[in-house]
Amino acid sequence: MNKFIAMAIAALPILTPFMANADAAASLKMKLVAIDNLKANFSQTVTDINDKVIQTGEGIFALAQPNRFYWHLTAPDESLIVADGTDVWIYNPFAEEVSVMDLDQAISASPIALLVHADEQTWSQYQVSQVGQCFEIEPIDKEAGVSEVKVCFNDLKLNQMVLKDQQGNTSNFVLSGQTGIAAKEADLFKFVIPADVDIDDQRLKSSN
Repeated sequence: MNKFIAMAIAALPILTPFMANADAAASLKMKLVAIDNLKANFSQTVTDINDKVIQTGEGIFALAQPNRFYWHLTAPDESLIVADGTDVWIYNPFAEEVSVMDLDQAISASPIALLVHADEQTWSQYQVSQVGQCFEIEPIDKEAGVSEVKVCFNDLKLNQMVLKDQQGNTSNFVLSGQTGIAAKEADLFKFVIPADVDIDDQRLKSSN
């Protein structure tokens, strides 16, 4: 799995109305509730522990309450992540492979699904602090794959997300051209399995 996909999945738990850590969490929750949905372009830069740029990319990002998320990396290599409200679909066109997991699995694997997932118990696993219009979210469990996530706003516009992993890599996402999601764009959050792809079904309920 390349850095873009790994860091995007790691981003999934912050995209949620937030219930944790007093004033900072309450302020972040208010902003996220006010942003019922959004669509934006993003540019991504990944740097290593020595601040050396190891990857760059760009694509389209969208979210909608509750529990819907769209992440389409368009360059340099295409990949797609869609959370449809129940499941998270990860599509790699080059490998002709689709992976699918429960939304709760994706959230427990990382802190960015929280931007679209309202769960007080889940948010109790994170510490939140605020500096200006930026919020830093750190997992209480220091063994988590992502060591820190920062989300920054310009009033009620989400304009930056920064993820740091345990290996010291930092992925910086800058959002631009932000709009609401038009009714005709609701299908962004519906994943249609392409023909002739391998499917890796990791959903817990699928084994029951």
